[in-house]
Amino acid sequence: MDYKDTKAAISTITYNKNEIEAPTENIYEAISIIAKRANQINSDLKKELVDKLDEFATYNDSLEEVFENKEQIEVSKFYERLPKPTAIAVEEWLNDKVYYRTPEAE
Repeated sequence: MDYKDTKAAISTITYNKNEIEAPTENIYEAISIIAKRANQINSDLKKELVDKLDEFATYNDSLEEVFENKEQIEVSKFYERLPKPTAIAVEEWLNDKVYYRTPEAE
């Protein structure tokens, strides 16, 4: 999924509790689902960042030489500017983009 084009808020926003719990009718279940989705988003972003930073990795045994790679710094700054995974997960939840199921109901 492309998290770069998300409309999630970067700053703090207060959400309506009724909107959050509306799909499940249980605020705790809704928050649990949002938290699990945020963990998925975080692991995806971390894997993507590590893969991009590995492109710039230099493997040498010399500890005296440390290179500052401008592209590597720009990639890191880009990922720092992205909204937090929890903000992305809440936005997805409110826009009905999160699939969830309850095993007991099946």
